Amino acid sequence: MKRRRISVFICAALLSSLSLHALPTGEPVVPPDTARGRNVVGRLISRLTPVDEPFFGGVAVGVDVLGSGLAAFSTYGEYGVMARLCLKQKFFPIIEVGLGSCDRTDDATDIHLKVSAPYFRLGCDYNFLKNVKSRNRIFGGLRLAYTSFSYDISSSSLTDPVWHDPVPFHYTDVKSNMFWGELVFGIETKIWRNFRLGWTARYKHRFHQKVSSPGQAWYVPGFGKNDTSTFGGTFNLVFEL
Repeated sequence: MKRRRISVFICAALLSSLSLHALPTGEPVVPPDTARGRNVVGRLISRLTPVDEPFFGGVAVGVDVLGSGLAAFSTYGEYGVMARLCLKQKFFPIIEVGLGSCDRTDDATDIHLKVSAPYFRLGCDYNFLKNVKSRNRIFGGLRLAYTSFSYDISSSSLTDPVWHDPVPFHYTDVKSNMFWGELVFGIETKIWRNFRLGWTARYKHRFHQKVSSPGQAWYVPGFGKNDTSTFGGTFNLVFEL
């Protein structure tokens, strides 16, 4: 009888020891459903919590693929590049420079225009997305732009308004300049490592233009077709340094 009691006591002690090792001291037992719910809530909170981004987020450079393609394979276009800063993943001061060119004869008037000159744009974009951690951007911005250029204009069949005879004319090195502003809207996303792709749509409005005696040029470098206002766009390949 005594031996039997000792055996029962030893078995009870062993079971208690195993149960203590299975449940660490100080850690409450959490049902699986409760633990899963806490993980989901934790992930949602981490996504909604604002990320404390550094003030200076780096430098990026890019090229306008669309404008360069038009300049290379059509009668007019722009070879454009840009450089910008990243501040808090929200503000992006930017400078855009390029070379606009046109070598075109109008089918209706037979007037030929040739121009090639640099242009400059300076401005800032703002990222509207709250989740800056994704590094995708939907942005809007402003630009102030300027170009000073010379152009050649000629025609071999301009009709005299009085005698109705063809009167050829040719002007070279005609001086002009333009100052304008742009409203910009765009989207940009990361594609691979430090490379990004994005596009912008732009509304351009002319503030000032110098017009010489032969008349205004049909095309203005950086602005596009010459008018009081016009629309344009870019398709950019960007590399973040």
